[in-house]
Amino acid sequence: QVQLLESGGGLVQAGASLGLSCAFSGRAFSSYHMAWFRQAPGKEREFVAAIHRNGDNSYYTDSVKGRFTISRDNAKDTMYLQMNNLKPEDTAVYYCAANFVGGVWGRLFRPTDFASWGRGTQVTVSS
Repeated sequence: QVQLLESGGGLVQAGASLGLSCAFSGRAFSSYHMAWFRQAPGKEREFVAAIHRNGDNSYYTDSVKGRFTISRDNAKDTMYLQMNNLKPEDTAVYYCAANFVGGVWGRLFRPTDFASWGRGTQVTVSS
């Protein structure tokens, strides 16, 4: 059974950087495609970034391209999200997702495409 635990959230000012981690518990982390989603108050959960199980390919939503970097360390069973030049609109609970059950990898990433979720970590960016 897959368990995911996010960490690294916090309160920062606009323009600052923050790094999130997602610790994976279970079998064969390297066999899972992984992703980050976020959910702001009153809004639907939205895709942020995804990474192939071997770490070679990654995808980003347009609003974070050039500012966020997703990565993983298969030797440590951990995924990361480095967030630079944070903006107030990045404020949300950030969720780690694994166990891709969707259609074609790389085409579209929806919350329903992932079967395993962490409990989330809060990121708040003040202006």
